[in-house]
Amino acid sequence: MRYRFIEVSLGLLCAAGLAGCAGAPSLPPPPTQAAAEASEYVLGAGDTLSVFVYRSPELSAAELPIRPDGRLSLPLVPDIEAAGSTPTQLARQIEQRLKEYVRDPNVTVMVRSFQGPPNRQIRVIGEAAQPMGMPYREGQTVLDVMISARGLTRYAAGNRAEIIRRERDDQPARVIPVRLADLLRDGDMSQDFPMRPGDTLVIPQGWF
Repeated sequence: MRYRFIEVSLGLLCAAGLAGCAGAPSLPPPPTQAAAEASEYVLGAGDTLSVFVYRSPELSAAELPIRPDGRLSLPLVPDIEAAGSTPTQLARQIEQRLKEYVRDPNVTVMVRSFQGPPNRQIRVIGEAAQPMGMPYREGQTVLDVMISARGLTRYAAGNRAEIIRRERDDQPARVIPVRLADLLRDGDMSQDFPMRPGDTLVIPQGWF
C-alpha cells in the first residue's frame, strides 16, 4: 500500500509539472541590435573621449574633448562630427576615415566624462544646493536628480517645485508639480516621479 501511494504521488507531480511547463509563457526574444544601440549613450559637446586605434598608438588619443561645434579632430581624421552619435557609431565613422591610411583599422571609443546633447540633458535650476545640467540616464527619477544636485538650499520652497516638460517643440510645455520637501525630508516616495530627457526641475525661493 505504501509503494502504491508513492507511485500515485509521483504520477501527480509529473502531471502537474507537465501542465505547468505547457502553460508557462515563452521567454521574450533577445533584444535586437537596433534596440541595444538606441539605449546607448549619445555623445554631445563637452564630452571627453578616449579613442584607441588598435596597433596604432600614434593615432590614438587619451583625452579628446568634443568641441562646442560638436566635432573633434584626430591625427589623419580632422573635423569629424561626433555629437549626436553613440560611441560605437563614432568608432565606425573613424574607421571609415582611417581606411585611406590604415589597413583594417580597429577603433574603440570610450567616454571619459560626459554631458550629452542638450535635448538629452536634465536641468536643475533655482534653489538647489548645486544647480546643474546632467545627462539623462535610463530610469532616472526626481530623487536621483536631487542627490546629484545635493538637495535644497535653506531658502527653497521645495513643495512648490515644478518639472517643466516639453513633449514636442510645437506644443506648450507641460508643468508637473513636485513636493520636493515631502520627498526629501519626509520620504514621500509618491513624489519621486520619473524624469525624461529634456526635463527642467525648477525650485523656487520661499517667501519670508
